[in-house]
Amino acid sequence: MSLIRNRDIVIIGLQQWYTPIGSNCKNIALQFARHNRVLYVNSPLDRSTILQQKDDPNVAYHLKTIQKKEPSIVPVRENLWSYYPSAVLESINWLPAPASPLFSWLNKRNNRKFAASIKEAMDELGFKDVILFNDNDIFRGFYMKELLKPATYIYYSRDYLLGVDYWKKHGEKIEPLHIAKADIAVANSNYLTDILKKYNPNSYYVGQGCDLSLFDVTQGYAIPGDLDGIKGPVIGYVGALNAHRLDPGIIEHIARERKDWSVVLVGPEDETFQKSVLHQLPNVHFLGRKELKELPAYIKAFDICINPQQVNVLTVGNYPLKIDEYLALGKPVVATATRTMEFFDSHTYLARNANEYVTLISKALADDSTALQEQRIAFARSHSWENSVTAIYEAILNTA
Repeated sequence: MSLIRNRDIVIIGLQQWYTPIGSNCKNIALQFARHNRVLYVNSPLDRSTILQQKDDPNVAYHLKTIQKKEPSIVPVRENLWSYYPSAVLESINWLPAPASPLFSWLNKRNNRKFAASIKEAMDELGFKDVILFNDNDIFRGFYMKELLKPATYIYYSRDYLLGVDYWKKHGEKIEPLHIAKADIAVANSNYLTDILKKYNPNSYYVGQGCDLSLFDVTQGYAIPGDLDGIKGPVIGYVGALNAHRLDPGIIEHIARERKDWSVVLVGPEDETFQKSVLHQLPNVHFLGRKELKELPAYIKAFDICINPQQVNVLTVGNYPLKIDEYLALGKPVVATATRTMEFFDSHTYLARNANEYVTLISKALADDSTALQEQRIAFARSHSWENSVTAIYEAILNTA
């Protein structure tokens, strides 16, 4: 196993440490910190955020750190610190011309302020010869290689941000330049790795880690009360019901074709789902948002788990963590065929259209066995954060 030890690592990205949900970047930071010192930099405040969210407790705390009323460097655990940068940046994404000279000038100004703030924290902690890891922060990290002069600069792609209008406007021009100048570019899916390789030959697939400690098949999960009275077989989905990523038409087709099946949807709905005909179908059950700790009991109670994704720029390269969560509990899975889902081909049933969903759900129900369940569980457990970070270390060592 390749390891990097006793180094100083600085992480910048899009995810605040204090955000309650988990994230790739936070899990990577925890793995880095097992053998290295890690400074996890929260996103800097901009004037728009201060004006609109000043009453948010976390933003309020961040403002107090800028005013020197609270410590800006907060120990998280041994070898790991969360940092609230002192820089306040300008909100510039509204500028109309994509990556215009004005945008570039203001973005460089923002980067300089941000880098100076990070340097303050690095000096306070005595960080030297750093590895700088950028979690998909296209704009605020664009000049960090030049400004902080790290020993190694890594650009990490874990979602196709250019599929979102906010990032697309300026990012279509800037992200390829950003990828190209990184010492190493890494991604959590083969689809995203192929994109990186267009601009940087030192690009690597590093896999996706999963914290599956909550999804433990050995636990005796009680059947949730709101599943009482719902007859089986239960075809279930857990996650956000967002029509940009999920196809309500597939769910409707399943429910209409097999009225003897119950389709159970666990998660918050967007407006499209709220107004959909699915609410009028007697064998479709919306159970609403649940706490993360509640989800394993629902998944364990399902007969079949589904992931009826749309196929578009947002989903085609996206690594679906829920598939690992389903598999970790031994459940048969039917999902939309995408490039990334090819990775799961041996342990899932991949559908190309709504009709295939019905056919494959029937097959999955008929095929299920203890042996297949054990294979699914073992496969999911192989996707550890330790393995993913080891792949990042190997990429660094291969490029050194």
